[in-house]
Amino acid sequence: MSELLDVRIGCAMTGSFCTFKAVFEAWRALRARGAALTPILSFNAATVDTRFYPAAETRRIFEGIAGRTPLTTLAEVEPIGPKKLLDALVIAPCTGNTLAKLANGVADTPVTLAAKSHLRNGRPVVIAVSSNDALAQNAKNIGLLLSMKHIYFVPFAQDDAFGKPNSLVAKFDKLPETVAAALAGKQLQPLLC
Repeated sequence: MSELLDVRIGCAMTGSFCTFKAVFEAWRALRARGAALTPILSFNAATVDTRFYPAAETRRIFEGIAGRTPLTTLAEVEPIGPKKLLDALVIAPCTGNTLAKLANGVADTPVTLAAKSHLRNGRPVVIAVSSNDALAQNAKNIGLLLSMKHIYFVPFAQDDAFGKPNSLVAKFDKLPETVAAALAGKQLQPLLC
């Protein structure tokens, strides 16, 4: 299980707080396969206390998994591209807000600037969507991102087709194989589960 041995992966979290437990397990799976993780937190993921995790606990857990202090500022993530610090960048969970920013070239958070900085090197960005409006306002942004070079998606599905018909959530357990495929320039299939 060492197919990602020494692969340098940026692990960026945005504010879909209800998925954090599953995302932490995905980070652990990457680490178990030998990846070297660089944790990155959006402003909200780094500072907002929720019913799922207090912000300090989010940072503590993430740091424990990665073995490094999370990057939480624009200045900390900006060198990712110029210094070629990562082989791949994973955004999990990726909220609808972050999807919209990525699709439209907005780089005003640690996560979106990390993506912009990393993409300058033509290296993969893997998106694990978690958004209640993915099949509504954000459907166009998913479409735009699917057509962009070096952007890959973790396979996803509706999480509650009748209660939340516009909501999509990535299959976080497929993250390691999605990263491996992205590093080979391929989108893991099937994309829709």
